[in-house]
Amino acid sequence: MMKRICIYLFGIVLLVVVSSCSSTKNMKKSVSIGNLTETEYMEEVINRAPAWDALTAKIALAVDLNGKGPTKVSGTLRMKRDEVIQLSITPFLGIEVARAEISPDGVLVMDRMNKRYVQVSFAELKELAKADLDFHALQALFLNEIFLPGKKTLTARDVSAFTVRPENENAVLEVKNGKRFAYRFRTTANEGLLKESHIGLAGTTYGLNWKYDKFRPLEQKQFPSHMLVSFEGGKKPVTAAFDLSRLSTNGDWEAHTEVPKKYDKVELQDLLKQLIK
Repeated sequence: MMKRICIYLFGIVLLVVVSSCSSTKNMKKSVSIGNLTETEYMEEVINRAPAWDALTAKIALAVDLNGKGPTKVSGTLRMKRDEVIQLSITPFLGIEVARAEISPDGVLVMDRMNKRYVQVSFAELKELAKADLDFHALQALFLNEIFLPGKKTLTARDVSAFTVRPENENAVLEVKNGKRFAYRFRTTANEGLLKESHIGLAGTTYGLNWKYDKFRPLEQKQFPSHMLVSFEGGKKPVTAAFDLSRLSTNGDWEAHTEVPKKYDKVELQDLLKQLIK
């Protein structure tokens, strides 16, 4: 199940590249900011999340689908909270050759080189993956935020939905009732920074791991300039590394893309098969 979910998520990146996730107990003092309880610590983690309305960055993307070495491209990442995630690939003198646009309604991928596109709703993706895919979970992964499946934003009322346990210099947060999926977040105990998010299929080795590194100041917050996404449990390693630069919270750009009439629509599965070959 998780394998199929990750294949479709990484398939979106593949399309772009080839076209150019009970009661509260007191927290141990070794896992705290000062001498905070578990509830207080969770509140700090939620409050310290960036929570910006928009984010833009130049990216250097390296995707490795078989362990033989990454395919590298450059481009732009743009996000507007609860509205859209845009990944634009511009390898040649700033000329866009492909774009992936993810919204609560679904996914649009445009191959400008071959004038074709894929447009699929989240309802269709849920059916294909046989799982409850969630735009807001994916948004949180890109925005370096913890999340609860099916919930748009977190508040102090949500702290009881997590457990916290010490792990060396980190605090590991886990969703209590993840049903078929396990959600785990690793944070730094002294700063409350989110260093790793993991979504796993319970009882299996399949999982999606999202690591954050090289934090830099942005609008009086700390934000990672490096993200490493990996799919666990497959026969071959699948990874995508994002290096971000020129980070900004500017939201003055068009949130949605219109597909030119001359573009041909193709099915997601058919295009994936063609590109994988």
